[in-house]
This record gives sequence, structure tokens and C-alpha cells, in this order.
Amino acid sequence: MADLIVKAAVKEALQDKNVASDFYDALDEEVKELLDDAARRAEENDRKTVQPRDL
Repeated sequence: MADLIVKAAVKEALQDKNVASDFYDALDEEVKELLDDAARRAEENDRKTVQPRDL
């Protein structure tokens, strides 16, 4: 799986929280699904450009 997230940035965003090692893989999968859905919406609207409204 391609890493779509930056682990250090996630850890920094969560500040004082502990992060389980498998959290990163789950988050990466969620981001992948979000991107796939956005790309599908853009394509359904005959666009090659993914826009914020596709989220």
C-alpha cells in the first residue's frame, strides 16, 4: 500500500495522544477511500480536475 499520510504529521496533529501502530494503516486506508470517491465524483461530472466539492 502506498503511504498517503505522513506519520510524523499525524503524531504532531494528535499532540499529547499515544498513537497505536496500526492506526496509521487504518487512516491511510480511509484517505485512499476518500480520494477514490473524490476522483469518481469528478469523473462522473466529466472533469479531470478533482475539486474540493468532490469531497
